Amino acid sequence: MDRTEKHAFVASLASVFADTSLVVVTQPKGLTVAEATDLRRRMRAAGATYKVAKNRLAALALDGTRFEGVKPLLKGPTALAWSKDPVAVAKTVVEFARTNDKFVVLGGALGSQTLDAAGIKALSELPSLETLRAQLVGLIQTPATRIAGVLQAPGGQVARVLAAYAKKDEAEAEAA
Repeated sequence: MDRTEKHAFVASLASVFADTSLVVVTQPKGLTVAEATDLRRRMRAAGATYKVAKNRLAALALDGTRFEGVKPLLKGPTALAWSKDPVAVAKTVVEFARTNDKFVVLGGALGSQTLDAAGIKALSELPSLETLRAQLVGLIQTPATRIAGVLQAPGGQVARVLAAYAKKDEAEAEAA
């Protein structure tokens, strides 16, 4: 990489860090090409990005962002993962680390708060943004469904009472 490419890379990483909510630092020691490809595919499916970056360039990109707290984690071979949905990237990283011993989650940052590996694991256990939205819509719709049921019940009861009187009148008319 020449100097202009390095400047462009640092600028692009800095702009990414300005738009994202979570950055996870991992250590992919000894991953095969197939395993790395599988991880990247999982990340894309979750709407996340996974990038191996030189620590010095990543540290330069982190300068002035709210994720500066992850700089001490940038030692040895590291890779960064990020997404706008913090739970999605955390779930993907933790799930991959669970199935692959060579892949280690070092920590990360959620906004300006620095998280260790346990914090990333705890974040991964939360429901995703899509699940939370679905639950919220369900909560909003439930009262409306109950209100409609309550409003329909008296009308149904009145209709049953009228039907019973109608049957009673028919029975009396046939008897007479």
